Amino acid sequence: MKRVLLFISLLLLSTGLSQARNHKEYIEKIKNNRLMSIVDSMAHTVATTGFRAGDGYGEVWIRDYNTFIELSMEVHSNDIVKRNLNIFWGFQGETGEIVDGFIDIHRADLNNTNFYKYRLSKIEPGYAAHKNTVETDHEASLIQAIYKYVKKSGDYDYLQSVVADKRVIDRMEWALEYLFTEKFDSTYGLITGATTSDWGDVQPEHVWGVEIDENTHFAIDIYDNAMVLIAINNFIELCDDKATRKKWSATAKMLKKNIRKHLWDDKRQKFIPHIYLNGSPFPADFDENQIYYHGGTTMAIHAGLLTKKEIIHANQRMLENVKNAQAQTIGLTMYPPYPTGMFKGPWMYAYGYQNGGDWTWFGGRTIQALIKYGMIAEAYDELQPMLQRVVANNGFFEWYTPDGRPQGSGTFRGSAGVLHVAIKMLQEWAESAE
Repeated sequence: MKRVLLFISLLLLSTGLSQARNHKEYIEKIKNNRLMSIVDSMAHTVATTGFRAGDGYGEVWIRDYNTFIELSMEVHSNDIVKRNLNIFWGFQGETGEIVDGFIDIHRADLNNTNFYKYRLSKIEPGYAAHKNTVETDHEASLIQAIYKYVKKSGDYDYLQSVVADKRVIDRMEWALEYLFTEKFDSTYGLITGATTSDWGDVQPEHVWGVEIDENTHFAIDIYDNAMVLIAINNFIELCDDKATRKKWSATAKMLKKNIRKHLWDDKRQKFIPHIYLNGSPFPADFDENQIYYHGGTTMAIHAGLLTKKEIIHANQRMLENVKNAQAQTIGLTMYPPYPTGMFKGPWMYAYGYQNGGDWTWFGGRTIQALIKYGMIAEAYDELQPMLQRVVANNGFFEWYTPDGRPQGSGTFRGSAGVLHVAIKMLQEWAESAE
């Protein structure tokens, strides 16, 4: 018995020493990594030039702004950052919903019926706004963005400030209530949307694909529900009313339970792509559950939906998918992709755009999730190819083909924002660990 205890003690000591050496190695790597400093400096430069998703866009999108608001706060005043948040509140709908994006009214083609259906606001007469109705992440994205702003700035007074006739904290709850009134399926106890590819915002039934209509196939997916769960938890932390916190804590508990019950495939150790509410848009013989969604899985980790063991498995699975797809980084959106032709949009071919493209915008958030759960070595190593291609291509491109060709805007601020946060998290870890 004494020998067994001695062996266990030596084993634990050896493991501890190994971990200490590993920590020391990565502390030194992080402290001496010039690439991280170069990319972070480039990110700050991009952030100084505005708030649109990228130079190829006219709009400020909330799903993008949510991912670079912390970076924007490094180079802009709090008042300017808040101004953008308040413009979204100025367009909040009568049922509490949040628009997808806004644009200077002089740049909006208000008469083009084949494009976005713009809405105007007496509160914000200088802008036009629109809502992509197939995706259900706008309300969650705005609440998350406000949480990040308040936590970084310490400006809790903003929550009590009034936009039109409502306090910001009340508008936040109104947005959540919209989701559980207009986007909630009582059968599964989950949030709904149209069929999209993982976190994507286009449906397969149309070339344009951004508006729900009579051809839409309604579905439930992990990305939407994980985003809402994060938003609820953010709201609870910011809210100072005990009864309100209790109410939304119960909702968060219910949502988490139903996500695990209905969307998690325990046998395959992955989230299923969709629960369909009125049929699937894809052929009956197509096995959609072969597809592994990287983005939705990443947001599920951020939402606290996976155990540490499941996170380790998810990371390994994503790396295997990157290898099988012959892609460059863990930002790969999914594997395998939907076969070419299943989405009518011509850009949604296999390994194109949101259908298997490699997006730093989500890969950076995967790195953040790994750091959050103490997987420093994995996070550091998997971050490097993303940093390398930023420098090699002299820009923060929207997405990349598997063989590394940059696509879309070269000033995609969402990519800059998520890399900035990942770099800062690693640097803060190294400082504290040292």
